[in-house]
Amino acid sequence: MNWRTKLIHSERKVPEGFRSLVAPVFHGSTTLFRRAAAIVDTWDHDDVFYSYGSYGTPTTLELAARIAELEGGYRSFVTPGGQSALILIYMACLSGGDHVLVPESIYGPSRAFADQVLRRYRVEVEYYPPLEGPSLSQRIRDNTRLIWCESPGSITMEIQDVPAIVAGAHARGVLVALDNTWGAGVLFDAFRHEIDFSVQAITKYIGGHGDLLLGSVSVRDEALYKRIGTAFQHLGMMASPEDCFLALRGLQTLPVRLKAIEESALRVAKWLAGRPEVEIVLHPALPSCPGHEVWKRDFTGSSGLFSVVYRRPLSRQDLHRCMDRLRLFQMGYSWGGVSSLIVTPDLDEAPNARAYGDRLVRFYVGLEDPDDLISDIEQAFRV
Repeated sequence: MNWRTKLIHSERKVPEGFRSLVAPVFHGSTTLFRRAAAIVDTWDHDDVFYSYGSYGTPTTLELAARIAELEGGYRSFVTPGGQSALILIYMACLSGGDHVLVPESIYGPSRAFADQVLRRYRVEVEYYPPLEGPSLSQRIRDNTRLIWCESPGSITMEIQDVPAIVAGAHARGVLVALDNTWGAGVLFDAFRHEIDFSVQAITKYIGGHGDLLLGSVSVRDEALYKRIGTAFQHLGMMASPEDCFLALRGLQTLPVRLKAIEESALRVAKWLAGRPEVEIVLHPALPSCPGHEVWKRDFTGSSGLFSVVYRRPLSRQDLHRCMDRLRLFQMGYSWGGVSSLIVTPDLDEAPNARAYGDRLVRFYVGLEDPDDLISDIEQAFRV
């Protein structure tokens, strides 16, 4: 062969049998078939292990398998981000003329997609109070196809009575999806409570270091696996194998990080609850949080995200000035990593937070020493 051909079709081989504790990273778009008759374009790895890179490499599929194992689901899909995981479920379950029930406390970008995209395709979107449990079944119509839960809500932190919602929905043949990111897929056992779809932003706790963007959709059974898989293929949701590698690494330290974050966040939240300038702390593990009794019944622990409502006469401008004085808490979106964060929410994305006015601040506690974080808040919010 000419040397130019050898650069593409080398006859040199490396030894086989290399084993490592670290999952390998597989890149590739084109998947090779051994026989012409075997060539088929399918996302379903039960039919053909690999047919094209956009349906997953071994790195992607290993992460998906481990997430399904972690959550106790039938199978999982890995998506390019948390928002794309939410969209995958919306698109797999809804058509024009269908009705979907969404909690008022839903993640802002999910609300934006429902309002700005689903409504454009004639899907009826109805928002319901997140603390509505068994009575939510009264909102189910003949054309209701999906109910969303987010427990806790990512701004106002309400804990939903998911088992009651699932029971009412399944009695009418309606599917239920849960954004389970706050619980990292482990603090709330979604599939023991018969959820149909469990979603996580892998970006957050599983990734754990603020350096990747991924999401996951785990399903309850084979029929839902086929349903999601078809939409997954049509939407072209391709996850980076490099990000999947980082998430696989993050899985191994998840228990240690979650425990440390839980302990630190509780310490900071309880300290804040005792401050005279604080009206209420919205942390699911504290009695002051709406749905706390349900949290005690259904969850095995808590994580690092919570909100604080300051007393009047503090305004949003006052809070911003306080935030600008922080040294350890960084200002930025997302959470779940090693660094503590703080934001004031966009009330257009979280209309149910308007009940607290402009005095709500969302805290995320990472892996810094909690005494240092408390000192940082104390000096910044001294009024």
